[in-house]
Amino acid sequence: MAETINLTAEVPGEFDGLRLDQIAAKLFPDYSRARLQLWIKSGELTVNGLQRKIREKLISGEILELRAQVENEDRWQAEDLPIDVVYEDDEVLVVNKAAGLVVHPAAGHASGTLLNALLAYSPELASVPRAGIVHRLDKDTSGLMVVAKTLLAQNHLVNQLQARTVSREYEAVVFGTMTGGGKIEADIGRHPRQRKKMAVVSLGGKEAITHYRLIKRFKHHTHIRCMLETGRTHQIRVHMAHIKHPLIGDPLYAGRPRIPKAASEDLINTLRGFPRQALHARRLSLQHPLSEETISWEVALPEDFTALLSTLALEDPND
Repeated sequence: MAETINLTAEVPGEFDGLRLDQIAAKLFPDYSRARLQLWIKSGELTVNGLQRKIREKLISGEILELRAQVENEDRWQAEDLPIDVVYEDDEVLVVNKAAGLVVHPAAGHASGTLLNALLAYSPELASVPRAGIVHRLDKDTSGLMVVAKTLLAQNHLVNQLQARTVSREYEAVVFGTMTGGGKIEADIGRHPRQRKKMAVVSLGGKEAITHYRLIKRFKHHTHIRCMLETGRTHQIRVHMAHIKHPLIGDPLYAGRPRIPKAASEDLINTLRGFPRQALHARRLSLQHPLSEETISWEVALPEDFTALLSTLALEDPND
């Protein structure tokens, strides 16, 4: 069922002379500026009962009326697929995404995605753009994701992500022995020659900042914790490869597995056979859209990740 919105607000004196879309964003902060502009264009957001232009300036005392229906998204089909729900209330849904699950339909993945599963699990998400997905994890990265169940929650969460107040912590296992933690601050953009890859670039990239800390050193590998300030595509994978410590199992940025000299058969098989990049979104912390209380979630490492660490502890100990 489509969501119906009925709101009325009067332009206060301090907003006198501002543009309609600017005033609407201040009076109806639960909705994004882009969506409000669409409602102005469609006549669903009116001034004194009349349709007005987006850039038209208003005066105090004028009345804004928002009478809109958010139509259900019908481009994608609901599919009854298993998803691990960690937390749910009326505004947000937190899931522990499995490795191998694509988040959003795209070329080559028209179905069988987390979005399709979400539409089956919670049909009301059909009235929220992208079924409430506000950030993504790569197909082969496991771990926590938050989903907005309402337009209010979606706008609130997007604003938090843009303001960098959402805390996201990952665990990863990389090639090479690292001597300490650090901060990687290097812009990321599309790779100049390989369009499926991202890369650290000197021109035209977007700001990207990753913090990392050591959890455990092995003889030839390191288990680390990564904290994101920004959320660029493949950010941790690109940044760790940039400092010559690519993730185990990363087919795009690590190349062939680096097999240590005199490695045991078990270690060789583990490194060659690990089926994905060793990256897990373990902890997520954000401000709840309604209560504004800071809430956090943490999930355990998946079995393949713990098995990798167990093999490294036995076959690659840091003597």
